[in-house]
Amino acid sequence: MTVTGTAPAPGPATVRPAGGRTEPARVLVVREAGWHTAVQDPFGRSGYWHVGVPPSGAMDDLSLRLANRAVGNVPGAAGLECTAVGPVVEAGRDAVVCVAGAPADVRVDGAPAPMWTPLCLRAGQTLRVGRIGPVGMRTYVAVRGGIDVPVVLGSRSTFVAGALGGLDGRTLAAGDVLPVGRDHDPSLVPSAVPSAARPSLGHRWRVHVLVGPHAGPEFLAPEWLETLFGTWYEVDTASSRSGLRLRGPRPHWTRPHGGEAGLHPSNIHDTGYAIGALNLTGDVPVLLGPDGPSCGGFVCPAVVAAAERWKLGQIAPGDRVRLVPVVAEQAAALDARARHVTSLLRAPRRSGGVTPRRDPAAGRLWEREAGGGVPAVVHRRAGDRFLLVEYGPMVLDLELRARVHALAQWVEGRRIPGVVSLTPGVRSLLVEIDGTGPDVDALGALLATAEDELPPARDLVVPSRTVHLPLAFDDPSVREAMERYQRSVRPDAPWCPSNVEFIRRVNGLDSVDDVAEIVFAASYVVLGLGDVYLGAPVATPLDPRHRLVTTKYNPARTWTPANAVGIGGAYLCIYGMEGPGGYQLVGRTVPIWTLAEGTRGFEPGVPWLLRCFDRIRFHPVTPERLEELRAALHSGAWGPRIEPGTLSIEEHLRFLEANSASIAAFRERQRAAFEAERARWAAAGEVQGAGA
Repeated sequence: MTVTGTAPAPGPATVRPAGGRTEPARVLVVREAGWHTAVQDPFGRSGYWHVGVPPSGAMDDLSLRLANRAVGNVPGAAGLECTAVGPVVEAGRDAVVCVAGAPADVRVDGAPAPMWTPLCLRAGQTLRVGRIGPVGMRTYVAVRGGIDVPVVLGSRSTFVAGALGGLDGRTLAAGDVLPVGRDHDPSLVPSAVPSAARPSLGHRWRVHVLVGPHAGPEFLAPEWLETLFGTWYEVDTASSRSGLRLRGPRPHWTRPHGGEAGLHPSNIHDTGYAIGALNLTGDVPVLLGPDGPSCGGFVCPAVVAAAERWKLGQIAPGDRVRLVPVVAEQAAALDARARHVTSLLRAPRRSGGVTPRRDPAAGRLWEREAGGGVPAVVHRRAGDRFLLVEYGPMVLDLELRARVHALAQWVEGRRIPGVVSLTPGVRSLLVEIDGTGPDVDALGALLATAEDELPPARDLVVPSRTVHLPLAFDDPSVREAMERYQRSVRPDAPWCPSNVEFIRRVNGLDSVDDVAEIVFAASYVVLGLGDVYLGAPVATPLDPRHRLVTTKYNPARTWTPANAVGIGGAYLCIYGMEGPGGYQLVGRTVPIWTLAEGTRGFEPGVPWLLRCFDRIRFHPVTPERLEELRAALHSGAWGPRIEPGTLSIEEHLRFLEANSASIAAFRERQRAAFEAERARWAAAGEVQGAGA
């Protein structure tokens, strides 16, 4: 029995079994798609944060969970997320549906129908979800049995920007046919969601956050935290499922710059991001959403409590947001309340307001000083679902990255209940939990015991392939990204009109040809994946004399071509997909992510090309030749050359010692150019805070 992927002429959808008798199909047929309708499930995908695959899933997961409970589905059943204007769908056979979330004009065969209540659709009847508002942004449609699209990387949710999951990785279109599955619980009777259990929407939002991981005085002035938690921020129109951009007071920094991480004080060595983090992209605060990046190089002073993330899906441009600090036990109480509501369809008897409380340690849970050849370590709270472990001073040091690797192996070997992902950064490890095992505090106590058991980092020898990739230096596509940025975001950006020229100036080089020469001479070691989605590497040259130090865009670009190559701080990244970004662009290469089976150079069943500790070597090609190679990779006619090998930390440390004089001379010239650029920034008022 099969169901085609396009709708028949108006009338009930049908299937024809082998016996020839026509039966109504167990489907929903999309007659009108709405503005941005996609298949999502409440929990999204987990376990791929370390390679830059976001969870996606319902942005207001609370409303979809309630709608699922109303129709008697299992908690994780997939439904439809509707933004601004919803779809018109026709039932192929009798179905039970519930519409929940932001208020919308809901109709069945043209007659008004209630939200938050199970609706019985007869075969051939249509459900229309009209314009959404006047409050909120997203409305959800649950159908008994769930939407039965294929599971991709553990979830049916759609990551539209990455063309992943859902229905062919995209939003719905008229004529689509959505199979209805059997993800319901026979013991649950469909029932309405009482008003007391429904989320409250408006235009002014108090969002509860936990302070940390980077809220301490080593980054931000304490008085600015008072401003942060005392300001009603306005939500910018440049907001999406990736994140909500906020307009308000500029941060007040306590340091003049980010050192090797970048010119701006918001720049840090690349680290894992918690879902719901307040990400200071330069001086612009962004609340990261379910399609946000898993890794990056910006300070995050607070993280939205897990039970409050649903609000990010309903906050609309122009709304006002106030961040309200809470501590761990308050976040746990919020989480328990949400679980109670979604499982029992009623609110707890006591559900008073939450009194603001701020962690006096600014998220620092535990720390130990360096000693005995072991680096210093600090545990930082990153919300109530993430723990960030950082090693050593804020410098680029492969020995610290080796320590991170050793800790990750220790955690993997312990199989700790509730740990769902480990995301390594340059000098950090982000550990994600799902709330079913130890909480963040208990997890930190457990990981503290690892420090006396880890082997010396300098003894580490790891597999390290050399991956040879073509690079069209200063490709026309990256120049287009710079031109768009100047036109639509920031005409006066000091890194425009040419990112390559900016890199030359900041590093004290004589010409842009010197930039190209260094990029092609360098051997970039991969320190992490997922820096800007889908297997994107954060990599740095093994030889410090090849480390071109820059800053990141402030604010970030809204568009970057897929497979652009950029430098931010001392790090190189290859963008796995089209989207926003902040690295200074130097060219473009071939895809490093594909779901197509049999692509040369990719392991079977693994959509990302690179691994941690791989070495990337670029060779020059023309833009025209690059397009030929990109097409040949997709067709299977070509693949990158990959050579096996190993990386010894001990040997690398000996290399640094043997070349210390020339490395120091290179860094001194670089430092002088860096300071000259920073002085220009300070004179122009580019940074607010120390040294500005």
